[in-house]
Amino acid sequence: MRSLKRETLVALVTAVVISGIWLATTRLVQKAGPVVLAQNSSSAIPRRADGKPDFSGIWQANNSANWDLLTHGPRPMVGQPGVYPDVPVLAAPVVALGAIGWVPPDLGVVEGDEIPYQPWAAKRKQENLANWLDRDPEIGCYKPGVPRAMYMPYPFQIIQGTTNVLMVFEYAGAERTIHLDPVGAYPVDAYMGHSVGHWEGDTLVTDVSNFTSDTWLDRSGDFHSDALHVVERYTAITRDAFRYEATIEDKNVFTRPWKISMPIYRRLEPNTQLMEFQCREMAEETLLGHLRRNQLVKQWEGRTMRVEITRKVPPGNGVYERHFSGNPTSTELAEQPPTRQ
Repeated sequence: MRSLKRETLVALVTAVVISGIWLATTRLVQKAGPVVLAQNSSSAIPRRADGKPDFSGIWQANNSANWDLLTHGPRPMVGQPGVYPDVPVLAAPVVALGAIGWVPPDLGVVEGDEIPYQPWAAKRKQENLANWLDRDPEIGCYKPGVPRAMYMPYPFQIIQGTTNVLMVFEYAGAERTIHLDPVGAYPVDAYMGHSVGHWEGDTLVTDVSNFTSDTWLDRSGDFHSDALHVVERYTAITRDAFRYEATIEDKNVFTRPWKISMPIYRRLEPNTQLMEFQCREMAEETLLGHLRRNQLVKQWEGRTMRVEITRKVPPGNGVYERHFSGNPTSTELAEQPPTRQ
């Protein structure tokens, strides 16, 4: 009995001591917490010697914006009417892919979830979507342009210097330089445009112009002309994420400027690096196979289906076109009625 009382007393004393230590420690942490977090938190934003945020690292978007900038449900990559006209099924080019052949649903990244096309351009966007396999420049391994390069499903690396910020993209080995000092425009238009940046507090603001008209904004046929003008904003959220915003303007295609916004995340694998994805030769058969004297790819046969391939040569001068993006030519633009901005 005495032993039991002694053990009980020891247990009570121990509990009181532990509670006192825990309470004192808690109060100490509460007082010192902000300082500790500021010094040791893994979320602290890395900064360069000049105090500006350091965006150096390997990054990747985690969304479906490259499929469709707007909110969208699942749909076939290439579809046709099914048993019921309003219920599409996978069309011949992708029918063997099953569930993989469907575009994953996702929320949009466009402010207001609307792209303000001019009437003629809204029709062209739908035409592009219906002819996605023939027109999307990504399929032909063309440089993706800005802002599309930022949210493709491939990583990219930022190397930040004092007067330049270099970006290297895994897809097609594309790259761009953001000039932080005065630099004249390039002598010719470029797929990735001409980027000049400056700091507004902790936000890197980039003005991008001098584009070609040969890039798209996603796989849903969203397009622009060579009058495209993009203003980007890079704002650090934590050491491992930044907010990317892009205001898009094109007087030839849209009725007003519009904006996209998304977080972009650091790749945290210990051995993360860009891999080589020089896709030109990968797209060669797709783009040029119809010019072979003897057809190379003829059929594919699986367990439940056989897919036959018949190549065709476009008529007239179309045989010489390596790519047709569906983007407007200068002649087409000249024929459009003026639109008030």
